[in-house]
Amino acid sequence: MRLALISDIHANRQALDACLAHARQQGATQYAFLGDLVGYGADPAAVLDQIMVLAAQGAWVLKGNHDEMALTPPAPAAEVTLGSQGAQWTHEQLAPAHRDFLSDLPLTWPHEDMLLVHASADRPEAWRYVDGERAAGHCLDVAMASQQGAHVFVGHVHHQTLYYQGAGRLLMRFEPQPGVPVPVSPHRPWVVCVGSCGQPRDGDPRAMYTLYDRGARKLTFHRVAYNHAEAAAAIRRAGLPEFFAQRLERGR
Repeated sequence: MRLALISDIHANRQALDACLAHARQQGATQYAFLGDLVGYGADPAAVLDQIMVLAAQGAWVLKGNHDEMALTPPAPAAEVTLGSQGAQWTHEQLAPAHRDFLSDLPLTWPHEDMLLVHASADRPEAWRYVDGERAAGHCLDVAMASQQGAHVFVGHVHHQTLYYQGAGRLLMRFEPQPGVPVPVSPHRPWVVCVGSCGQPRDGDPRAMYTLYDRGARKLTFHRVAYNHAEAAAAIRRAGLPEFFAQRLERGR
């Protein structure tokens, strides 16, 4: 199995199309979407239409915090955050079928020795970030204690990182190079942050996704160029906050 792991699309149709095309070229045989399918971007309905088709064909799909927010937007009197600014707009773009699809999505997806989750395996509904060795270790401990898997894939942090069990007790952090396969042992636990397809935040506007070749036991963290100017222009045409468009152009 060659598993393409795509997360944090954030209604960015252009980035999703580019990552899917690239994954097909790499021989992906299974697709997994790790949540935050919508939010921030200008094409929530188009993105969900595409993912719903892939889900019907066997793709694995999880719910993220922005998907939850699009279902139940914050009340007007609630504290305004970046995430909540476009939630009501996104909600209004979705048809009942889209909302039903999002509502039915699971928070975790265990498969053999793997666990897929949008945020941390530690109370997935709390949307905790796996943003360092300690958080990754806690995520892994919970996954293993519940026998959900020793190899955990997460999104949510918008960066690509591998945390693996070395000789010591704490997990070790590895920063991958785009396109360079990384051997991973089936006998050592690890946590993988697969990156953001639709809203990178590391200063590089290229989309991210990760390919796991299960047979060869190799991870490849990909960066994919796409028309981020077109995606930013769509945000501006939709009347969404200007910062959302600038973020795509700057990649942070």
